[in-house]
Amino acid sequence: MGMNPGTELGPYRIVARIGAGGMGEVYKARDTRLGREVALKVLPTIMTGDASGRRRLVREAQVASRLNHPNIVTVYDTGESAGRVFIAMEYVAGKPLQAMIPPGGLQFEEALRYARAIAAALAAAHEAGIVHRDLKPGNVMVTPDGAVKVLDFGLARMTQAAEAASDADLKPTMSASGIILGTPSYMAPEQAQGKRVDKRADIWAFGVVLYEMLTGERLFKGGTVADTMAAVLTVEPSWKSIPKRAQRLLRRCLEKDPQRRLRDIGDVWDLLEPDVSAPASERPGATRKWMIASLLLAIATIGGFWTAWRTSHAGAGGHPLTRVSVDLGPEAIRGISFTAEISPDGRRLAFLTRGPSGRPQLATRLLNQDQSTLLPGTENGVDPFFSPDGEWIGFFSGRQMKKISVHGGAPMALCTTGDARGASWGEDGYIVAAVNSLTSLVRVPEAGGSPQAISVLAVGEGSHRWPQILPGGRVLFIATAFNIGSGNGRIEVLTLKTGHVKILPQTGYGARYVPTGHLVYVHQGILYGVKFDLDTLETRGTATPLLEDVSANPMTGGGQFSFSGPASNPDVLVYLAGKRPVVQWQLMWLESSGKMESLKAEPGVYTNPRISPDGRKLAVLNGTDIYVRDLERETTTRLVTGQVTLPIWAPDSQHLVYLSVSDSYRFYWIRGDGAGEPVQLFTSHTFAAPWTVSPDGRRVGFYMASLGTGYDVWTLPLDLADPDHPKTGKPELFVGTQAYEGAPRFSPDGRWLAYTSTASGQTEVYVRPFPSGGRGQWQVSTGGASNPIWSNNGHEFFYRAADDRIMVVDYKVSGRSFLPGKPRLWTDKPILNAGGMPNLDLAPDGKRFVVFAPVESSGEPVHVTMLFNFFDELRRRVPAK
Repeated sequence: MGMNPGTELGPYRIVARIGAGGMGEVYKARDTRLGREVALKVLPTIMTGDASGRRRLVREAQVASRLNHPNIVTVYDTGESAGRVFIAMEYVAGKPLQAMIPPGGLQFEEALRYARAIAAALAAAHEAGIVHRDLKPGNVMVTPDGAVKVLDFGLARMTQAAEAASDADLKPTMSASGIILGTPSYMAPEQAQGKRVDKRADIWAFGVVLYEMLTGERLFKGGTVADTMAAVLTVEPSWKSIPKRAQRLLRRCLEKDPQRRLRDIGDVWDLLEPDVSAPASERPGATRKWMIASLLLAIATIGGFWTAWRTSHAGAGGHPLTRVSVDLGPEAIRGISFTAEISPDGRRLAFLTRGPSGRPQLATRLLNQDQSTLLPGTENGVDPFFSPDGEWIGFFSGRQMKKISVHGGAPMALCTTGDARGASWGEDGYIVAAVNSLTSLVRVPEAGGSPQAISVLAVGEGSHRWPQILPGGRVLFIATAFNIGSGNGRIEVLTLKTGHVKILPQTGYGARYVPTGHLVYVHQGILYGVKFDLDTLETRGTATPLLEDVSANPMTGGGQFSFSGPASNPDVLVYLAGKRPVVQWQLMWLESSGKMESLKAEPGVYTNPRISPDGRKLAVLNGTDIYVRDLERETTTRLVTGQVTLPIWAPDSQHLVYLSVSDSYRFYWIRGDGAGEPVQLFTSHTFAAPWTVSPDGRRVGFYMASLGTGYDVWTLPLDLADPDHPKTGKPELFVGTQAYEGAPRFSPDGRWLAYTSTASGQTEVYVRPFPSGGRGQWQVSTGGASNPIWSNNGHEFFYRAADDRIMVVDYKVSGRSFLPGKPRLWTDKPILNAGGMPNLDLAPDGKRFVVFAPVESSGEPVHVTMLFNFFDELRRRVPAK
């Protein structure tokens, strides 16, 4: 008996009945825990009537759930409720392939497109040791945007007796033990004979499905199950309706003897004959023209979402440069470092938009379509990047690097990160990433795993960012940031095999190698191009300005542009226009209720807010200058200019420590009113960052890059006999391990020092006694954390969680022991992640934080500009010789 809408099975609430068959009824349902739609397959009691059958069902579903591929419907869960056994899986809107095949068959290229997706799904399953055994057009779904999803992996072999089917050709057949072996029309001969089967049975079924797509007719059929099975064993296919290009492929798939049949689905496309007789309209040059024409047609159809600006005339042998402005939609968001990324084939955009929860979320859109698709599970995702085949999108969210299929599904976590700065996905199955804003580059398997460091910070370098794997995966293109809070980037090339680094003479943001043999980068809002030799790793000639008004972020060093890959036809450059910084913040007070109140300061590119201990002033970085805001008089004064950052108040609320960066890292002491000259406290030739001053003013807590141990926490003794001219002692190591330690903060009584560490595998907050840090260590946070902050009340401790929400921990002190309680949410309102820099501080009364909020755009749409055939323009403007 069917179930009505509203019926609940465990955490799943039935929405509507989708269909039914021999394997049970299928319903659209709502997962009440995660708030997502699922397809719920409820199996008949005859299939799960005994305990061993249910155990087998669970085991097989667990195996199937391990498959994570864009062309495979994901199995989420199995369960039992009120005597009903069910399987929860990814809900796919669309039509089954059998409903897409018209009389006479599909067009050849369309059939091949579906077949390639099916073959990719089978290849992934076979690699995991799973054989489908019931592949047929009814088990393949095609979504409205043309994505292909294969259903029921691993399920066919676990089912028992089923209800009678009305069509003998489609009725599942069982072994003596009741295990379904397949659907007669699509079964391999060895299946029909009850023999043991392997992946070659799926290759047979693939051939039968492709034959049906090309002809519109079922290959094997009969009036009864026995007739159909007899046809499978005896009837030879007719090839007269099959295009010659596909005949050799199908003959190898449809060999009745499995020993002579194609053994690996991955080899199937080697058997497709080349199209030597393609008309002119199908040749590469015409494909380029057709692609642009279809996009311009989409422009006219969409009506307002796209605007063609200009099509220039091409030079000799080139193609015309076509400029198109794209409105990403009313909910689109300007990204801090990247707003839109183009796929390697130049046909799909990934970009940021505002999801139903109000939080940033990734979306994707094919260029020839007017509808974008939200990617569930990508909330707070930033800096998307594509896999080489364009089927996956990598991104950063919740202090993890993740990937998700361009067609949706559940994201997969690849590794933990800090405030990441970009990644590049190589053809060798590895991703090179800057997993933290203050570290070197790492290499991570595309299936996930532990990051492996591949670059080393040189003297004077703060981080390696925005990597790009060069052709063949041989070398890596990286930008080195000299200064936290500044995008002054030195462009370098790393040879992976030797570790040798080549420093290029150009400086700028977001440097990228282009397949034309050029290097492009942004400098002061202009996109430059210069010839680049991949063999010598050297630039040739003078850089040429190519485009004006290309946005970049001086805080992160990211350039707001993206190129399609060398095989795209036509090639595409996508960029965000604008001279001003991409994002500006406003300073806000945030209360635990979520209420926000403006500090009434002018918007700016703010980071590093610090409230003076007396609560009367706010020091903050705006760009690369330090400002002091008088919170009572509501006035703002610029205190220090230049390459400076990280202002920290001394306990007297009259002096500050800050960091200056040029060829080294220098700590300075300065009066908060700007009187007198700054006093230099400390110099380091490796990265060092001041973070806290002890309550008695006698120590500056900082962290510094150390050879062999990454980042360690140190303290610098201060003699304040003359408060305007302090003297310093020798720095003392507080904690230094193989993990990365940073962001130290003294407790109000000076007895404890909090800091962050990657000791657990992800960044967490820890507390040690001060000054004898070796007497104990207590982990305060869980699930990833940063920005530790003490309350002055002596029993509360705050930090920023991985999801950018503020957590609070109640603590007690018992003798020499620090006793933290369970972290709890201070406010449900996420705070803005200001590019990896400190982005909040607690008021002395402990009741509110100063945070940042984006400047409202007043509904202004987000446009990106697309230039088609830009590579030809680049060759013309910056010739090889």
